[in-house]
Amino acid sequence: MITLKLNGKDHPLDVTEDMPLLWAIRDVAGYNGTKFGCGMGLCGACTIHIDGAPARSCITPIGSVKGQNISTIDALHVDPVGQVVQKAWLDTAVAQCGYCQGGQIMSATALLKTNPDPSDEQIEEAMAGNICRCGTYNRIKTAIRQASTHLKEAKA
Repeated sequence: MITLKLNGKDHPLDVTEDMPLLWAIRDVAGYNGTKFGCGMGLCGACTIHIDGAPARSCITPIGSVKGQNISTIDALHVDPVGQVVQKAWLDTAVAQCGYCQGGQIMSATALLKTNPDPSDEQIEEAMAGNICRCGTYNRIKTAIRQASTHLKEAKA
């Protein structure tokens, strides 16, 4: 039995320590916002936050996150920065098919929490490895810039 601190709640899960975190989140804990993409940590669809840092849940064994806070897209609506990022995503109509967007939004939120005013190069670096098969990269960058502007205005 492993207790996972997931989206602000303790979830005791009867799983092995080598189970990928993605499957524990989706199949055992029942949060289905985090998506399976490649299974190798290359596409970013499964991006979550581990103690606030973006991580690929498909290659992270659940045993390696004991005692850490795990956040998924399913609970991002209660995060102030996550709310701003999600609104920017909607305002700029980023999503086409939408499959990768949970991971994209999680990576963007992590970026803006550590760097609320990123340059284009910093945005590209933070979002590297998040693949969008629909090619909405320019809209993603626009949404991140818009969220950054809103966060700066809120602090002023």
